[in-house]
Amino acid sequence: MIRKTRIILEMIKVEHTIFALPFAFMGAMLGAVMMEGRMPSWAEIGWILLAMVGARSAAMGLNRVVDRVIDAKNPRTAKRAIPAGLLKAGEVVVFIAVSFVVLFIAASQLDPICMKLMPIAVFFLVLYSYTKRFTWLCHVVLGITIGLAPLGGWIAITGSLEPGAWVLYGSVVCWLAGFDTIYACQDFEFDRRERVFSIPARFGLKNALQIARGFHFLTAVGFISLYWLTDLSWIYLIGAVASVGFLWYEHLLVKPNDISRVQTAFFTMNGALSITLFAFTLLDLVVLHEW
Repeated sequence: MIRKTRIILEMIKVEHTIFALPFAFMGAMLGAVMMEGRMPSWAEIGWILLAMVGARSAAMGLNRVVDRVIDAKNPRTAKRAIPAGLLKAGEVVVFIAVSFVVLFIAASQLDPICMKLMPIAVFFLVLYSYTKRFTWLCHVVLGITIGLAPLGGWIAITGSLEPGAWVLYGSVVCWLAGFDTIYACQDFEFDRRERVFSIPARFGLKNALQIARGFHFLTAVGFISLYWLTDLSWIYLIGAVASVGFLWYEHLLVKPNDISRVQTAFFTMNGALSITLFAFTLLDLVVLHEW
């Protein structure tokens, strides 16, 4: 059981939770402060964390099951748990079902609107795994899906949305779409050969990286715009500028003729970005609002 658990955690890349979770907490904090003049309770934070774990685990498990045939053909992914025979597809399906139950339980403990909107979240969680079979906009669908983290965090506390929530959501959507486009550059040749849809396979490496820059430009505009759309101060603005710096450096690491540092650009830079923006947002609210 311990061995299976380790394999499952590796399969779903639990460490990549660092991308979306800080934004879920950020959305919850901003919503609570702006709409209700308070910080989220520890109970609310706990249920949001549990909802995130359930949603992401279900999505990653489903993605591995749906893509198991493609993964087996791709040298980069052939050693993943299912194609390597470390896990059976049926075992992962059970894990997916349990993860959705966790999401359901957590959502039921938050604002009632969360249960009403949960089918929309589940729809996108399921849809993403199939998009690479019919559209190169699969990266945008991933952004739309993971971008629900800050939007969900905001709604979970307040039960409503403000312009700032939508700007944060759009920023995260573009951020995810951009760095997933960069990540997909690793499989450029395989995707073209196997007719898997992606921006690099459709437009080539050079154009794909330019499109990713466009996504990240919109992300930068969104992050900076939150300074004017919320009660955040110069402390947050410093974090936003630093996050934009991480985006800029990410694009310096990857070139059309050299994608060897994609992993560094993908994990290190984006992990640093999400933690930095969350940390400065929290510091801003704690210091200036005295929560």
